[in-house]
Amino acid sequence: MSNLNLKAKKETTYDAIVIGSGASGGWAAKELCEKGLKTLVLERGRMVRHIEDYPTASKAPWEFEFRGTVPIEKRSGVGAARWGREETMHWAIADDEQPYIEEKPFRWFRGYHVGGKSLLWARGTQRWSDYDFEGPARDGYAVDWPIRYKDLEPWFGHVETFAGFCGSQDGLAELPDQVVQPGFELSCIEKYYSDQLKIHYGNRHLIQGRMAHLTNPQDIHKQQGRNQCQHQNMCNRGCVYGGYFSSNAATLPWAEKTGNLTIRPNSVVESIIYDDEKGKAIGVRIIDRHTKEAMEFFSKIIFVNASTINSNAILLNSKSTRFPAGLGNDNGLLGKYLGSHNYRGGGFATYEGFFDKAQEGQHPGHAYVPRFRNVFKQDTDFLRGYAIGMSGSRRLGSDTSMIGHQLRDNLLNKEYGVWTMSAWMQGEMVLEEDNHMRLSETETDKYGIPKIVMSVEWKENDDKMTKDFMEQQQEMFEKMGFKNISVRDSGNPPGSDIHEMGGVRMGHDSKTSLLNKYNQMHACPNVFVSDGACMTSTSTQNPTLMFMTLTARAANYAVDELKKMNL
Repeated sequence: MSNLNLKAKKETTYDAIVIGSGASGGWAAKELCEKGLKTLVLERGRMVRHIEDYPTASKAPWEFEFRGTVPIEKRSGVGAARWGREETMHWAIADDEQPYIEEKPFRWFRGYHVGGKSLLWARGTQRWSDYDFEGPARDGYAVDWPIRYKDLEPWFGHVETFAGFCGSQDGLAELPDQVVQPGFELSCIEKYYSDQLKIHYGNRHLIQGRMAHLTNPQDIHKQQGRNQCQHQNMCNRGCVYGGYFSSNAATLPWAEKTGNLTIRPNSVVESIIYDDEKGKAIGVRIIDRHTKEAMEFFSKIIFVNASTINSNAILLNSKSTRFPAGLGNDNGLLGKYLGSHNYRGGGFATYEGFFDKAQEGQHPGHAYVPRFRNVFKQDTDFLRGYAIGMSGSRRLGSDTSMIGHQLRDNLLNKEYGVWTMSAWMQGEMVLEEDNHMRLSETETDKYGIPKIVMSVEWKENDDKMTKDFMEQQQEMFEKMGFKNISVRDSGNPPGSDIHEMGGVRMGHDSKTSLLNKYNQMHACPNVFVSDGACMTSTSTQNPTLMFMTLTARAANYAVDELKKMNL
């Protein structure tokens, strides 16, 4: 019997376990497998293979039974608020898969399949500067980041070269230049807006959005089997060309080629196993999604990349004699200082000019205004700042007020109208201790795992920031001669941006943080957390590049520590 047990344990033992297969989990798998570690990737959802498992990719509208509309009976029992059309319905999860308790309103969008939200993201990719890393230290709110731009600069380049991004080199101190391919060209109205910003403000800039799309694939991307973005704007269905970065198209297949990767889908992680005698984590306990069977897998190191909220939940549920409040949670801060980006502010206006111009085709990007508030000095009555996403285009439509032949002719011969410009804020939510998540003491899900309780709300700082965006966007539109100006506060709750961050923050001191500068748990050094949960602050940039970069750096550090026998 003991021999049988030894054999069974050997078959479930790896050098490394990665929890989650999304953007950061894929990078952990790639780096660890390349360094020779036999790596198990545990994914809660189903298997999705690149190309073969994108059922609606490149389909035309008339190929769907109801032009993409999903009948009510097919939506029953499915949480399809965001993915409720037939084009993307395959990403929706069942209502009973993981219900959570909203102590305060919170929108939580998940990607439960191999590749996670790397198949669903908006693909914005901007580096942080020291103005972002130094935010908490400058204003004294929260704790200081244990790293600065120089620590990540080579790793930004490492990730950007492999993943493939496009955009412009802008020479801005507040938004460092990146390894990019040619960006998506600005429309004439966006170029006009950019020129007017320089005239009226000087320190505000509208630039090409930096996006995770291939516009000029290099040899490294061709080796991945990826091709140039085709501008189909069907990204969230899955891209058969591999035109944008995803785990499925890039990092996971790359890891698989090493022969060191094992992917186990349908594995709901229940907890991390801590051995009190050895003084370290020894493995991961899962529930098989189909059989509900409990299983255990073992490894020398563990990377937690289950996405922010689930990473927090797994650690909180990983209780032991040593850690009765959750793995590594000696200071009681696990699950606290949680937040997202503030997308509440929006704006729209029209411009009566450039009637001799029109744009042709489409592209999956947008223009971008980097943060200009409180960058070089504190110049407002709120902390931190916001970036602005912008998109300008010319209206093209038809008069549909009639019927018959005239309606048909109008639909077939659309007419150009005025130029329009849309704007949306992406504000930094200052992370506060009472914005948190925890596990329910009384309710469990269908796997017997405690339900997650979300308790996150906007604060006065978020309200002031939203108000400032609305005032500034109104003023900018007016100074540039736009008409029909509308600015608004949507009032959407936190989480609406899919940018959850915090709860397992990095820091210098184990008394005020959970992780060190290499994303390594202070109190359990062979466990690393490098997804959004690790973030000390959120800044204003789209965060996925940070998650991937921190993960690549942490994985290489972990391998070095293994070789030194420190883990």
